[in-house]
Amino acid sequence: MRGQTRQGLCSPGRQQGGRWRRTLCAAAAVAIGVMTQGALAPPAASTVAAGPGAVQQSLNALVRDDGMPAALASVQDRNGRTRTYTAGVGDVATGSKVPKDGQVRIGSNTKTFTAVVVLQLVAEGKVGLDAPVDTYLPGLVRGEGIDGRNITVRQLLQHTSGLPNYSNYLGDDVRYYAPRELLATALRHPADFPPGTRWKYSNTNYVLAGLIVQKVTGRPLGEELDRRIIKRIGLRHTYFPAPGDASIRERHPHGYYRESADARLRDITETDPSWGWAAGQMVSTSSDLNRFFTALLAGRLLPAAQLAQMRSTVPAEATFGSGSRYGLGLVSRPLPCGGLSWGHGGSFPGYETRGGATDDGRAAHVAVTMQLTDEAGRKNLERAADAALCR
Repeated sequence: MRGQTRQGLCSPGRQQGGRWRRTLCAAAAVAIGVMTQGALAPPAASTVAAGPGAVQQSLNALVRDDGMPAALASVQDRNGRTRTYTAGVGDVATGSKVPKDGQVRIGSNTKTFTAVVVLQLVAEGKVGLDAPVDTYLPGLVRGEGIDGRNITVRQLLQHTSGLPNYSNYLGDDVRYYAPRELLATALRHPADFPPGTRWKYSNTNYVLAGLIVQKVTGRPLGEELDRRIIKRIGLRHTYFPAPGDASIRERHPHGYYRESADARLRDITETDPSWGWAAGQMVSTSSDLNRFFTALLAGRLLPAAQLAQMRSTVPAEATFGSGSRYGLGLVSRPLPCGGLSWGHGGSFPGYETRGGATDDGRAAHVAVTMQLTDEAGRKNLERAADAALCR
């Protein structure tokens, strides 16, 4: 998430922010010498192999060829049956096994959770989707070319507000950031474009969405996410970390960072995630993400009218790849086997996730334990998620 990656948080071709973030955006992923059992050649880019073996092969290839310490996947078929897969090692220092369906930091998948809560408030008549941000946060959003009276809630959720991305301007200081501090960082920079005239991914949009949730409900965002989504659909391994909570609570693979190709891996599993807040702070598992996105598409979290608004999309190929479109916190991607995948994806230092769900009840999510920094690695992870959804 720190610095936007394709499905998470470094714009392609950009190197901004502190050294850590610049390296995350620019350094190539390299092999770490971790071997997997039964590793086979990955499927060719133009084909998608069928069957559970293809999923394992894809994970093996992510470890062997793309240098990921570990890869994890959970695949749910249209009948609700789930299979889990792992490759690599959960802890490079000890060589321990990758925990099946272990918890990871899910980065920008958090945005979909935040968007669902906002749209629930829209359904309850407490928030207007086309109301100005100033309706709920009067006078807060002001800057060069920026005026909260001219930016709507919809534009926040769809990244058409023109607000600059605060995570491009954070330094290397890993500490607690209050949400309004993140917003203030963004507002020191001019608007990228007038509201509603273009699409551009910005984490600032979702910090404001989270602040609106708190203002309207009078409760912390984490409590609303827990009450309205996590407990409602039984996500047993998903949570929004409390302030100061740098740990990952349950069984998890360690997350890593490498400053350069010849540098040692650095374990960054424990870190303060507050700089991601409503845009990328959450922890979950691949199976819980499958449950969340299938419940969302099945209408268990939103009334039909709000789900339809969420699925109303605009082109987002520059960030999410060919044929991709962005709704209200929800991304559609064409599958090589036909149809669409609906999800989001996320990137956070130490972890990267890809996947989604289909309208017929299939779902799959794949996670790796090092943030991807090169286009080839990102495509291979997306290919692995496609192979899982198309099996």
